[in-house]
Amino acid sequence: MLRLLHLKNKVATMATHVIPGSPPLDAVCQQKKALRTLVRRQLRALPPLAKQEEDEAIQKHVLATDWFRNSQTVCAYVSCANLREVETSKIMAYLLQRQHEFPGMKKKVYVPRIEDKESHMCMLHITNIDEDLVANSMNILEPTPLMPLGNPRANMMESNEPVDLFLLPGLAFDKKGGRLGRGGGYYDLFLQNYLLLAKDKGWKQPLLVALAYSVQIQEDLVPMTSTDVNIDALVSCDGIHPFSSQMSNTSSS
Repeated sequence: MLRLLHLKNKVATMATHVIPGSPPLDAVCQQKKALRTLVRRQLRALPPLAKQEEDEAIQKHVLATDWFRNSQTVCAYVSCANLREVETSKIMAYLLQRQHEFPGMKKKVYVPRIEDKESHMCMLHITNIDEDLVANSMNILEPTPLMPLGNPRANMMESNEPVDLFLLPGLAFDKKGGRLGRGGGYYDLFLQNYLLLAKDKGWKQPLLVALAYSVQIQEDLVPMTSTDVNIDALVSCDGIHPFSSQMSNTSSS
């Protein structure tokens, strides 16, 4: 617990810095707000059939990659229709089935749970979509804090094993690895905490991969501050778009 508090204090310190040469923070916030409004409008206008086709293609691309199949510990989001997120049902089904088939191989799946309104969330271990998840006040499925027998669920931040892969949602992305979330800051803060933890423990940095519809991918750079975390790759209906050297050196076949 003391280690986690120390990491959170580090992140709080990081949040006070602004990227040199970047626009004033207020201007960046206004740019983010405008882009979120635009992309939400475009997502609402996306025809159901087109959305379904992109959902199928994106999940097919992910399921076919070596970096996905070879990942032992995966943190993935449970898609929410109300938020118009890229569907992850087939990805989650594969991960949970694999976890059941190889129980002794340290193959684990963690999904997010909101802790408060201060941008804090945790990643808890699950084994079954139907039994382990409940809808929160925003109708987003998230894991119950306790298992059926009353024991606390395993918290990824307290694990002795590193995470290999994060599958991330988002609202807008650029072609340089920039990611714009929905404004809550939950993923950026969590990723900052985990990356600091991994560095502190000497673990390999995880792959950060986001899933996106074509309308979410921007030609211009998305507005970002020093506390926003870049992704290693983006998966769209067109395929895998690598950004980092870590992803570029990873086989995608």
